Amino acid sequence: MSDTIARDEALEKRLPKPEELNPMTRESLAAAFAGESQAAEKYLVWAEQAEAEGYPNVGKLFRAISFAESRHARNHLRVMGGIKSTAENLLAAFEGESFEVDEMYPAYHEIAKLQGNNQAVRSINYALKSEADHKGQYTGAREAVMAGKDIDDAPVNVCLACGHTIIGDAPEKCPYCGATAELYKTF
Repeated sequence: MSDTIARDEALEKRLPKPEELNPMTRESLAAAFAGESQAAEKYLVWAEQAEAEGYPNVGKLFRAISFAESRHARNHLRVMGGIKSTAENLLAAFEGESFEVDEMYPAYHEIAKLQGNNQAVRSINYALKSEADHKGQYTGAREAVMAGKDIDDAPVNVCLACGHTIIGDAPEKCPYCGATAELYKTF
């Protein structure tokens, strides 16, 4: 048995398993999942800030603790039964993006606009446009998976400024914020 397989098996034995949850426990775990997820992302941003200010070891600490918070969130999601087949996960992702595009961001946009918070409007517009792209991308991926296929092997590029996501080469200029192709991250 390879070291990798042994490590994976040892890890799997220690991970919490899905279980039927009572309503209050489910609500508590859902809140903890949200909190841990937000903390993990916030700590990554703070790591970048620490590094930009010349504190690489503080940045490393933020990254490590972000990773730990992500582990906590994943464990909570697992116990809640939130990890399903790829096709089911893609449908859930599509539904989440649909809620953001159809309800959440339009309402948030109006509030920010009404209150004169222009930078919030800008941030919300970036997200709204990108989430609409994600809906289509998840739809295409789910159709492929339902047909028993993977999506084509192509780069996925994300604008570092606004989150515009495109399967394929980065555009010369982002259609949402005007960033150049150099400001895209390739996956």
